Amino acid sequence: MRQFRGVVRGVDGFARNRDGNIAILFGAAVSVLALGVGFAVNISQLYNARSSLQGVVDAAVTSTARDLTLGVIKEADANKTVQSFLDANSNAGILQTNQIVLDKLTVDRTASTVQADAHVDVGLYFPVFSTGDMRRVTASTTALYSNKTVEVAMMLDVTGSMAGQKIKDLRTAASNAVNSFLSGQSASNPRVRVAIVPYANSVNVGSLAASTVFVETQASDRKQAPGNSDPKYVSASTRPDNCATERKGAYQYSDAGPGVSMVNRDLFLSAFAQQTGTAACPVATVQPLTANASTLNSVIKNLVASGGTAGHIGVQWAWYMLSENWGSVMNASQRPAKMDPKKVAKYVILMTDGEFNLSYFDADNVNQVYNDAGKVQTRTAATTLCSAMRDQGIEIFTIGFALTETNAKSTLQSCASPDTANSKHFYQAANGAELDQAFQSIVRNIDNLTVTK
Repeated sequence: MRQFRGVVRGVDGFARNRDGNIAILFGAAVSVLALGVGFAVNISQLYNARSSLQGVVDAAVTSTARDLTLGVIKEADANKTVQSFLDANSNAGILQTNQIVLDKLTVDRTASTVQADAHVDVGLYFPVFSTGDMRRVTASTTALYSNKTVEVAMMLDVTGSMAGQKIKDLRTAASNAVNSFLSGQSASNPRVRVAIVPYANSVNVGSLAASTVFVETQASDRKQAPGNSDPKYVSASTRPDNCATERKGAYQYSDAGPGVSMVNRDLFLSAFAQQTGTAACPVATVQPLTANASTLNSVIKNLVASGGTAGHIGVQWAWYMLSENWGSVMNASQRPAKMDPKKVAKYVILMTDGEFNLSYFDADNVNQVYNDAGKVQTRTAATTLCSAMRDQGIEIFTIGFALTETNAKSTLQSCASPDTANSKHFYQAANGAELDQAFQSIVRNIDNLTVTK
């Protein structure tokens, strides 16, 4: 019992002196807590600084790579361009009073990359011990660029089902895509050119018709068309319009030039248009490759909806717009480049709002031209042409606009190039806003200027 009382008295004595002990412990705890808070604040500050720096360097290098690709600047100007971008954005995020320093810029011609290494010295909010109040934060970015030329053919649906708001939405989306493709590049040395192919019952090839279209005038003409070397086959006197349907014979799924075999204007076209009260030719004509946005937008402005969905004819002419075999009938500035993966990249964008339902090559009379439920022959012709294009190295993107038919979706999926980790090739759009987004996504994919490291 005495021992227990002694223990109690000891505890009581300790208790009477607790104020001084707790004060010491509290002071130590506060110091450790303050140090921890300081470290946490500094870590957060450095993390945010690095994030801000990385974002600025990413944007600077990607922008410079795009300018190199489009020919806006030369390789010798890359360093100056990146530094100017960094200077202009040196107050991004929390870098408000810090100067971004470009340590090194490397333009690798072999790998077609631009790499920038940069740093910024950050003043710490809570300097601790003798470590100083400055810390260096670094960032490195590599972006791809290319000196390839780019050729894009846009096949646009102007059939009767596109009437009303849908054709207005298409005009807006297609015009925005053209402007995005062509903006910022050198006018004297453009890297990107765009062609437009409106289609419905047929394709209106405009002035190209005289040297590329064989007009069938009797049943015996419904066969493979001759080449354009004989003047009697291209006589204007027998040409009712500038419509073109599909090729027939051995060259139906080929991009052989019109010197080998012209494209047919089927005998049944006029009768079908009259029977259905639709336009034989779309109002808007084919526009071969050009870097002139005003020229392309003038075509888009004239898009008028009328007729059936002969999608394979649109696919066919989109291919011709990118084929060097057709350059001889075009102006020099419109001629497609020779296919060379190291020097040129070729793309097709196929857009439709419905199922392909109209073809002439398989019809024995005018009543067999159209099938509102969709024709197997038309879909097969389209996918066969798409396969031939892909085999040549042409990359295909497809857009379905407010599709309701299963076969329409499957046709576009079959035509599209396979998806990759960085590139989607088949898009569905339910309304005008989504159609615009689909075109813009394709523009960005074709740009192919993503940060890779």
